[in-house]
Formats: sequence, C-alpha cells, structure tokens
Amino acid sequence: MRKLFGTDGVRGVAGELLTAELALALGSAATREIGGERPRVLVIRDPRESGAMLESALAAGIAAAGGDVLLGGVLPTPAAPLLIGRYGFDLAAVISASHNPFGDNGIKFFGADRFKLSDATELAIEQRLDDPPGGGVASRIGSVSHLRGTDEDYLRALQERFAGLSLTGLDVALDCANGATHRCAPEIFRRLGATVTVLAASPDGRNINDGCGSTHPAALVEQVRAGGHDVGFAFDGDGDRVLAVDRTGTLVDGDELIALATLHLRRHDRLPGGGVVVTVMTNFGFHTAMREAGVQVATTAVGDRYVLEELRARDWGLGGEQSGHIIDMGFVPSGDGIASALLTLEALAGRDLAERSAMDKLPQQLVNVRVADRDAAMRSAALREAMDREAAALEGRGRVLVRPSGTEQLVRVMVEAPSEEETAAVCARLVAIVESAG
Repeated sequence: MRKLFGTDGVRGVAGELLTAELALALGSAATREIGGERPRVLVIRDPRESGAMLESALAAGIAAAGGDVLLGGVLPTPAAPLLIGRYGFDLAAVISASHNPFGDNGIKFFGADRFKLSDATELAIEQRLDDPPGGGVASRIGSVSHLRGTDEDYLRALQERFAGLSLTGLDVALDCANGATHRCAPEIFRRLGATVTVLAASPDGRNINDGCGSTHPAALVEQVRAGGHDVGFAFDGDGDRVLAVDRTGTLVDGDELIALATLHLRRHDRLPGGGVVVTVMTNFGFHTAMREAGVQVATTAVGDRYVLEELRARDWGLGGEQSGHIIDMGFVPSGDGIASALLTLEALAGRDLAERSAMDKLPQQLVNVRVADRDAAMRSAALREAMDREAAALEGRGRVLVRPSGTEQLVRVMVEAPSEEETAAVCARLVAIVESAG
C-alpha cells in the first residue's frame, strides 16, 4: 500500500501526486472513517491556484460518502480548529502546502477534538482509498454549502484572546506571503490600534511564498529598516508560522519568540506544568536561558505534530519550532502565526523587540540541500562518518544536526559553534558531503 500521509498531511505537486481524483478519494475515505449519520465537515484553503480544484473534488468525495460540507473559503490553518470548536464540526480539512511553492498543494485533517488526526487514523484513511467513493451507499448523499462570516469568527476569537492588548502608537509591517493571512492579519492589527504597512497581500494563485513570507523575509527586513517601523512580522502561506523583524532589521526566529512567550507566561502564572516543548533544531542558547529561569524543556523531533503530541502527553501549554510554528494551547492546538505575533507583543508589554533579552543565541547556520533522494543521502556511510567526526570536534561547545525534510527532497544541515567562522566552515564541509551523497 502506498504511503501518502507525511508529517503534515498529504502533500505534493498539484495535478501529479495530488490530483482531483486523489482529493475525492481522500474526502470520501476520511468521511467514512470518522463515521456518523451525517458528519459535518469544514473545508478551508489557502489561495494557491490549485486550491479551488482540490476543494471541489474533496467536497465531492465528502458528500458522496454522506457528509455535509461547509466551505469556509480562504483562511489560515489555525482557523480550522477554532471553527470546529465554535460550530461542532466532526472533521475539518485544510487544503494548503504551507510554505511550499505554488505548484505544490496538500490536504490535512483535524478531528472533532480540534487536533490533527493521529497516525493510526491517517493509516486507516489510506486503507479505505481503494473503496468506491460513496462506500457503496448511494442513498447517503451529503450536501455542499458555503459557511459565511468565517473571517469574522477567526478575528473575533483573536480579539477575545488579546482583549487586554493595545497596539495604539505601534508602527507594524506585515508580510502576508500572498497567502491565507492576507485579510485577517492586517485587520486584527488595525483593530488593536496599530498603524499597519502590508506587504505581499495580493494573492493571484501563483505568488504565494514567492520571494516573500517567513521563508523569504528579506523584503520585510528591508521594509522595516527603510520605513522606520517599530517591528515587522512575516507569515507563511497557510498562516501557521511567523518570524519577526526588530526595528534594526534583525530577523528574530521562533526560538527567540518562544523564549519571550515562555518567560512572559511564566511570570503571569499562565505556563501550564512550568515547561515548554521545542525540537532538536532549537538553539542551545534557548536551553541555557530556560535552565537559568527554572523552566523545564522537553525536546522532540522536528515537526509541529511532534511538539503537539508532547504537549498533550505532558499537559503543558506552550511549544514550538525555530521555523516559527508556535503552539499556545490556551488559544488553539495548532501553530498560529497571527496569534503568535500578538503574543510576542503582549510579552514585550510595550518594550522594544530590539532590546529583547530572553536568550543569547549560539551562532547557528542552517542549509537546505536539495537532493534527488533524501533517504539515500541519509544512508551514506561517508555522511555518517562526517557527522560523527564534526560532532566529536564540537562536543561541549556546539553541535551538528543533519536530517531529511519531511515534505520535500531536501536534507537539512544545521551547525552550532562558538563562532560564526567555525559554524560556517563545519556547515560547508557537511553540505559538500550531502551534495555528493544525494
């Protein structure tokens, strides 16, 4: 049986791996797997050009299996679990490839409990894919309709969560990646009183993540520097991650944002369990800062689903990734870029992000190496030997991490060392070996 679900749903090139036929089959299989008399299923998407095609096919599959489909339109991913809670949906599907180029797309599911489906449930859905679309029950045809006002539902939830936050007098630049946050992000910042300059908020289906957003923050950095803004935030295509830029034009990654949020929530007795969950990519400086603050840290594999699993297992409330996925379980059990940006400003309490002091970062370099076969590259004996050699040389002073991407044919090489020069040299040696192995 083919393995379709990865670390963040089913993702691939639209029209090749992720076809209309597959979307129809996934909609039908997922609906039949959750069961029920007439399950109510929410479908939202980002604005990439293949989204409407996949939305129609997915809705058809759900209806063929007896589900009633509510189309929520273009919305950030975290709106899905919020709307499940508001309307009591049995299932929600998000059509998005997050930070990937426009030609890719994906489908991920959230259950009635507002969490992404478990590995076991995703496997069960895959096992149903070869069944007839309607499951052989022609009398159970569901409906397809539009759910109006979803933007306002999401905005209202943000306003309620950050009711005590005033941004009056704050000059903010927002890069919306020509993606799912292009309406909601500028609106909530304006409602809270900020003066807002918006970049990359005119999606045309093909410009999502194209030289913009959290994966390409250079334009935002330049805008903040040139425009005299107090702070900037860059979201990704589906709005579940964020990076910040301080007034000097310095990029502030997820590690620093999580450190700020952790110390803020701890000060206000809003950090359940007194701990925070991060991944193996998190900077060593984060661990030092949390140790000094008396905050317990749990470390997982890379992927927000693993962070979420650990949060649930420990009954903790905050976790995230260096890439800007930040999960605040007190708001929604998903990364939420807009909410994380607002949490950052709440944590600063009027202070300047440029004067942050939550952690001191060890120099770190991350290179994404495109390869023909990421698994073959990772099996290379030469790469394993090089990793062991470099790790031994950095023991007690830094670290190396080489891992395959969960969604693309990439091998990610990360190095931390006491100086920028040593970091770059070690990283260059490892990248060269990955390129030859892949």
